[in-house]
Amino acid sequence: MTFQKRIEDFICEHCGAHVKGDGYTNHCPKCLWSKHVDVDPGDRAAECGGMMEPISCVREGDNWMLSQKCIVCGHTRRNTLHADDNFDAATKL
Repeated sequence: MTFQKRIEDFICEHCGAHVKGDGYTNHCPKCLWSKHVDVDPGDRAAECGGMMEPISCVREGDNWMLSQKCIVCGHTRRNTLHADDNFDAATKL
């Protein structure tokens, strides 16, 4: 897996929030949803394009890990929560 840093702003297709990307942003900080666009982080090689639903959040050491599942193809992935993410939404998972 090769990470490709991409600084991209986007409008969340789930809640409509305007998201300012920092090169590591892969989900909406408001609703925690994202879009299935990568095979490897940042490559934009996934053909699915489905929405990735947040399904769980667990603490691992000093980090909180968000798990998401594509509602189209079922692909799952994990991402680290960031300081500007909606922690209230994460704890409800």
